[in-house]
Amino acid sequence: MQKIPLTVAGAEKLKAELQQLKSVARPEVIAAIAEARSHGDLSENAEYEAAKDRQGFIEGRIAELESKLSHAQIIDPTEIHAEGKIVFGATVTVSDLETDEEATYQIVGDDEADIKTGKISVNSPIARAMIGKEEGDVAEVQAPSGVREYDILTVQYI
Repeated sequence: MQKIPLTVAGAEKLKAELQQLKSVARPEVIAAIAEARSHGDLSENAEYEAAKDRQGFIEGRIAELESKLSHAQIIDPTEIHAEGKIVFGATVTVSDLETDEEATYQIVGDDEADIKTGKISVNSPIARAMIGKEEGDVAEVQAPSGVREYDILTVQYI
């Protein structure tokens, strides 16, 4: 399996979720299954079925997080020396050439992406258009409404 790029903050977030699932959610669902079993006939026990479904979800998510973390390539944006080029982890301020609206994005891994907080996936069209560019360049993004152009104002490694 190939490496999964994550920022330091993204890796910490996944580790925290994994810890919560193992130390809180897993014991809770085990207790719920035990409680449902004590009610007798399992063939018609909706509580038991719901708890087993929840357990399956939790165990699947634990396995997924452990796999992602074991294949993670953790990148600290403050350690990047890309000489002004846009790379994974960079924080970029752009201006839409059509609307003059400015936006700031950090290029992160798929699991960290959250447009509300300005984090975009390295696999998103806008990030792919910006990778390798530097301040003053124009990134052309193929959007559903057509090609959008963004002037790259600043590139930071924070």
